[in-house]
Amino acid sequence: MTEQSSNPALFSTFVMGLASATMIELGLLEDPIEKKKRVRKDQARQHIDLLVMLQNKTLGNLDNHEKELLSRVVVDLKLQFAKVS
Repeated sequence: MTEQSSNPALFSTFVMGLASATMIELGLLEDPIEKKKRVRKDQARQHIDLLVMLQNKTLGNLDNHEKELLSRVVVDLKLQFAKVS
């Protein structure tokens, strides 16, 4: 049994963590440490690029839920990035 199959929430948690970090960098969420909103597009772009890389590297290895989650997150974050830009 792989770690993935023994704890399916692990992948979702990782993806949502990167998504949350991206939303903070886009100024959509308050930074929990600084307690304020700020925009750092370069950092947001790096997070989105990491998610796209993850999407490409895991192609064919995700279950339907994981694949849909990752796809939805990437599309949504790209749209939010475009709005901020």
